Amino acid sequence: MADRHAQPPMPPDNNIVWHQHPVTREDRERLHRHQGAVVWFTGLSGSGKSTLAGALEQALHPLGISTYLLDGDNVRHGLCQDLGFSDEDRRENIRRVGEVARLMVDAGLVVLTAFISPHRAERRMVRDLLPEGRFIEVYVDTPLAMCEARDPKGLYKKARAGNLPHFTGIDSVYEAPQRAEVHLDGQQLVTHLTGQLLDVLRGRVIINS
Repeated sequence: MADRHAQPPMPPDNNIVWHQHPVTREDRERLHRHQGAVVWFTGLSGSGKSTLAGALEQALHPLGISTYLLDGDNVRHGLCQDLGFSDEDRRENIRRVGEVARLMVDAGLVVLTAFISPHRAERRMVRDLLPEGRFIEVYVDTPLAMCEARDPKGLYKKARAGNLPHFTGIDSVYEAPQRAEVHLDGQQLVTHLTGQLLDVLRGRVIINS
């Protein structure tokens, strides 16, 4: 069956043409010996997204899985350094990350992302960029009180003091996933949750190891 997402939407300039190269995603996946996919971690700040994404990558590496971890803070040092935290800027942040993730999936990689990504519409936008079944939404469901108690970067303290406007969970909304592929209890041990994620990837035949 033809991949309905193989060619991205046409840009507004009709002089720009998508070039279909002879080496396909399927060719690259055969080389990697696993499928390309995005594992999209979403949840409040301090929920454990980055920790889990890192733990999953560490578990996948010795299995011979080609991965790349896109972290929310890291992309704002370069790719998205010009963006703030308004709703419009957050949408553009996720759009750029989604496009990068799409290219990485085309390269046959398992892409792990750790972004609050508070709005369902933006997460759906990324899902729609990818081939069917290659976007795995992982909701790290951790109570706000626990996230705030952890507060690894001191952000909740700043937000409560009024020094960090538009902070998700305090004065900006977080829209929890309604039908995430994976719903994790962020209060459980990282090792246990990582095992759950590996089982999901195997069950979806993203990896065979």
